[in-house]
Amino acid sequence: MVMLRRARDRFIAGPAAEFAADTADTIDAFTPDAVVADAFLFGSIIAAQGSALPVALLVPNIWMMPSRGTPPIGPGFAPAKTVLGRSRDAAMVAIVNRLFRAGLPPVNSARSEYGLAPLSSFYEQALGVERILVLSTPAFDYAASSVPANVHYVGPILDDPEWAQPWISPWADADERPLVLVGFSSTYQNQGPLLRRVIAALSTLPVRAVVTVGQMLEPDEVTSTDNVVVVGSAPHREILAGASLAVSHCGHGTTMKTLAAGVPMVCIPMGRDQNDTAARVVYHGAGVRLPRSALAPRIRTAVQRALGDDRLRANAARMASAIADQGSTADLVTELESLAP
Repeated sequence: MVMLRRARDRFIAGPAAEFAADTADTIDAFTPDAVVADAFLFGSIIAAQGSALPVALLVPNIWMMPSRGTPPIGPGFAPAKTVLGRSRDAAMVAIVNRLFRAGLPPVNSARSEYGLAPLSSFYEQALGVERILVLSTPAFDYAASSVPANVHYVGPILDDPEWAQPWISPWADADERPLVLVGFSSTYQNQGPLLRRVIAALSTLPVRAVVTVGQMLEPDEVTSTDNVVVVGSAPHREILAGASLAVSHCGHGTTMKTLAAGVPMVCIPMGRDQNDTAARVVYHGAGVRLPRSALAPRIRTAVQRALGDDRLRANAARMASAIADQGSTADLVTELESLAP
């Protein structure tokens, strides 16, 4: 709840007036035909609506707002199957709704500056736009069957970032040891200690492993071993094409790339939306999940289990097919162009 409260006060509702002012200045300078914003940049939505411009919102991960029959975001719950589980979810949703309701006054205050009527529901600020585009696949997300009519799943973005460096494998082509990709976020989450435990676990196994530390850690903060290579960055898609397993914090981008390649996962979420993304990986039978406090022996056991479980690979392959099908039928650019008058 602390994380949600901070998001409400520091990003979504608290600075809504400031974000609206910045967006309004940009609208005046560039006179766009439509505005595309993050789904929780409420201030930008307000400025666009105040200028009578159509709005498309991007949800860069799973659907985050309360939806019928799905657990609340945050704890990483699986869908409830019992009366007790459904009661738990209802209680949690009520708590989350009450928490966000407290952010409605600054949102309405910002709306009044742009001649917009006050809202009675916090979520209405996002839900009342022309398009909401979820950069995921409905086969992965619990909520896909119950989202509003203006919500469209347009498939995940699978491109590697521009800062990813080329990768040259140090191993011989004839090396048949399973290849493991380890990636724990391009943003800082104090992942160094966990990465060192993952490397300690992998170093005792007959595998090859590539660890990418991203831009927030220096490669020398974690140490390579005989069978584990630590690099600043590498193209995940290229490595996943030959990988047998990925060990990840379960950020949505890393997860979608991994499942799109049909590769099972050992999920060690560290916060944000990662608990809920990891829960979906496990729910679909494409991986196993550990707490971020897991020590090297437990990580080693999870990696061994995942590498030896054909069901995980089969389920990951099934998810890869679903992601490929979604990518062939949804066109993000077409959705955005349809907004222009």
